[in-house]
Amino acid sequence: QVQLVESGGGLVQAGGSLRLSCAASGGIRGIDAMGWYRQAPGKQRELVAVETRGGTTNYADSVKGRFTISRDNAKNTVYLQMNSLLPEDTGVYYCTAAIREFLLPRPRDYWGQGTQVTVSS
Repeated sequence: QVQLVESGGGLVQAGGSLRLSCAASGGIRGIDAMGWYRQAPGKQRELVAVETRGGTTNYADSVKGRFTISRDNAKNTVYLQMNSLLPEDTGVYYCTAAIREFLLPRPRDYWGQGTQVTVSS
C-alpha cells in the first residue's frame, strides 16, 4: 500500500522560512515526478512546484525565487524549502507523486494528507 506522509508545516511570521518533507513508502518500484500543490481557503488547489526524476523543476510564478523543490531518490522523499514567506502563501500544502508499483504497467498519482502552513503578517 503506497503512502505519502508529509511533515514540516506550521505557523510562521511573514519573512520566515519553513521546510516541508514528503516521504513515499510501500510497494514502490520507482517514482517519476514529485511535487507540491497548495489550497488556500475558498480557492482551488494550485501547483506550487514539481520536479521530475531527472531533476527538471517547474515553479508557480508566485513562488519563483523564494521556494526550492528538491528530492532524494534513494529515500523516495521530496522537500520544499520555503523562504521569504508571505501571508498569501497560507494554505494546506499537498505532496503528490507519480509512482510506479510492482506488477502494474503504468505509474499512478498519489497524494499526501496535506499539511497546514500559516503565515502571519
